[in-house]
Amino acid sequence: MHDRMKDTMEHRYIPMTSFASGVGQAVMPDLYCYTNQIVNVCFVGSPENPNDWVLIDAGMPESANRILDAAKERFGENSKPKAIVLTHGHFDHVGAVVDLVEKWDVPVYAHEAEIPYLTGKSSYPEPDGSVEGGLVAKMSPLFPNEPINLGSRVKAVPSDGSIPYMHGWRWIHTPGHSPGHISLFRDEDRSLIAGDAFVTVKQESLYKVVTQIQEISGPPRYFTTDWEAAKESVKKLEALKPTVAITGHGMPMSGGELTKGLEKLARDFERIAIPDYGRYVYRKH
Repeated sequence: MHDRMKDTMEHRYIPMTSFASGVGQAVMPDLYCYTNQIVNVCFVGSPENPNDWVLIDAGMPESANRILDAAKERFGENSKPKAIVLTHGHFDHVGAVVDLVEKWDVPVYAHEAEIPYLTGKSSYPEPDGSVEGGLVAKMSPLFPNEPINLGSRVKAVPSDGSIPYMHGWRWIHTPGHSPGHISLFRDEDRSLIAGDAFVTVKQESLYKVVTQIQEISGPPRYFTTDWEAAKESVKKLEALKPTVAITGHGMPMSGGELTKGLEKLARDFERIAIPDYGRYVYRKH
């Protein structure tokens, strides 16, 4: 018998959206990106095998029905994943997870260091509304930072780097944006699911979020508390030389545009990613 879950995201709908909301695209034959308001979720698995897929991240609060509809469109009626894997536990990545677990009765996996934020034990640091960057950053104190509680439904990803039900993929610890943030990588074709380790839109700017103007940026500034770790995480991902990347925010990116943009971010991280000021910014003088 599972212990009772607590959904702190219930009735916390946040009225932010983008031109890409509700749009899904196949990035690879078995890798599908679906945009839920301002955040992406991923379906990993082939539509030809409708009962053998995994959901990566769980969107915005009150978005379960939209994710269920997208899954139905991709995999067919009554299809459900083998598991849900979370890159991290911020509100816009776990918004519908309790509703989806109740609907599908599947396990959830996350990094061991993220488990306290997914079992009701720890709240994230408060979003930094003072951080430099744009209107979304200024609005961020309205964003939830309290933990959800998945109870025994959430488990730590295996310590050997494997991911349950995702053959050929491995997880990489990419902290900075959150302590237990992970990115997912498939060596065979160098596909990357980066979460918020870096993103392909300037997430602090409301105009760029709404219009989805592409540019490789560091992790969203208002929730990132360890910039040194974030910098090392970007370097780690750049060294993998991914050919295609789905990030937590922004449109998928591939080829030379991805390679050059990620190289530039890794090389000039302090200038591009780290804000000039903010509560969690410690500039070297």
